[in-house]
Formats: sequence, structure tokens, C-alpha cells
Amino acid sequence: MDAQLLGVLLSPPVLALLGLCIGSFLNVVIHRLPLMLERGWKLESAEMLGVEPGDLPEAIGLSKPRSRCSSCGHRIAWFENIPVLSWLWLRGRCSACKARISARYPFVEILTAALFALVGWRFGATPTALLWCGVVAVLVALAGIDWDTTFLPDSLTLPLLWAGLVASALGWTLPLGEAVWGAVVGYLSLWAVYWLFKLTTGKEGMGYGDFKLLAALGAWLGVKMILPIVLGASVIGAVVGMAMKVSASLREGRYVPFGPFLAGAGLVVMLAGSNRVLDWLGWF
Repeated sequence: MDAQLLGVLLSPPVLALLGLCIGSFLNVVIHRLPLMLERGWKLESAEMLGVEPGDLPEAIGLSKPRSRCSSCGHRIAWFENIPVLSWLWLRGRCSACKARISARYPFVEILTAALFALVGWRFGATPTALLWCGVVAVLVALAGIDWDTTFLPDSLTLPLLWAGLVASALGWTLPLGEAVWGAVVGYLSLWAVYWLFKLTTGKEGMGYGDFKLLAALGAWLGVKMILPIVLGASVIGAVVGMAMKVSASLREGRYVPFGPFLAGAGLVVMLAGSNRVLDWLGWF
């Protein structure tokens, strides 16, 4: 492909438009994937036990059925599903029943667009930028799902981990040794914290999905970035948790999922670059 054309197609403004569209799809993933997994788990459990499954969530996929209002069931037309613009045009309400549409939908779209544009600025007009846009999309989806459900699905964390190792082996990102050790140290560091906390208190402080997410971030960003990611996620998580406690918005059980903060810290490290992060910390 002509270098000039490639430069246009992978420029930050074009990637931002792509991010808006991908962000719209990520809203679907965040909402539907947990429901799909829940249905699958119930069916598998009933089959193993040899009993009839109880109440099951509706059989849905990521593409079918068409999006509809959760309040009245109104099927959303294509012109009501344009990223950000449709939400503004509808004034954040269903066109049929006037039920409120969460502002999180345009937020995810705008966030993904901004991150895609930053990836274009950080990595330039190269195919590698598209690779990192894929990483961004998965991290946004994981953060949204974990925030809603406190669950990080293997169907996203494990492909992200293996993709990081494969990309390294193909010479697209880090040296393979750094990626492998990043995955190993990422997983084992939180695994050790988990068991230390459990043996000390008798409680579980985090889920296994957090181990896998940090391992995936290590595979993409390298072993040197594990500690900065954990430190950044811990500080941001503590601040958000205290703010939610003060505002009485902590969910039942008084906990905040760690995955969104791991994903956020990973995105900061990715966009800033490892050398700059180490320089900020005075470790370079």
C-alpha cells in the first residue's frame, strides 16, 4: 500500500472514527458477554447434574438479536444507533418510551475513540498501531465487564495473553524473553498476593481473572512494567474506593473490582512508553 495512503488511513483522526464504531460494539460486548457466559454455565451445570436447567437468560449473541430498549423492548433503528450522535439527538432517552439511556454508552464510545487516536499518535501510521488498537479494545471491554460483574472472562483475558506472546515471537513488539517473563511475573505476583492475603485473613482479596489480566499486560508491555502497573492500579483504585465510600456508592460487600484499574494503568504505560514511565518513577 502507498505510504501516503497508509498515513491517512492510520492517522489519529481516522483511528478516532474507527474507535467510535468499535466503542459502540464494545458496549454490546460489555452488556451481552456476561449474559452469554451465564447461560452457558447454567446449561453445563444442569447437564453435569443430569437435571433440567432452571431460569435461563435469553439466548443471545453479540450480533443477534438486534439491540432494543431494556424498558419497553423497542427495536433500535440504525439511525438511533450512530455512536454519540444518536444519544445526543435522542437526548439520552428511548424514542418510544422515553426511558433514560445510560450516559455510559457515549462515554465508552468517546473513550475508545480518544484511546485509538492516542495510539495513532504514539505508534504512528504503521500496522503496529492497529495491533495496539486491538489491545485497547479488549482492555476497555474487560474494564467495563469487571466493573459491572466483578468478573474477568477467560474468553478475553487468555486470547489477549496469547496474542501478546505471539506478537512478540513474530517480532512485532517486545523481545520474546521480556514478554514471557512479563507474563510469568505478572501472573505469579498477584497469585502470591492473593494467597498471602487469604492465608492471613481467610478471605479472598481478588479473583483469578486479575492474575490473567496482569499476565496479559506483562506479555504486551514486558516484565519491567509489572510493578509500575500494579502501583498505578493500586493508587488509583484506593482513591476511587475512598471516594465511593465517602459518597456511599460502594456496592454490597464494600469492594471495588481491581481489573478496571489494572487495565487503566496498563493503558497509561502503553501510551506513555516504558522509558518515560521508568523516568517518572526515577528508575531509569
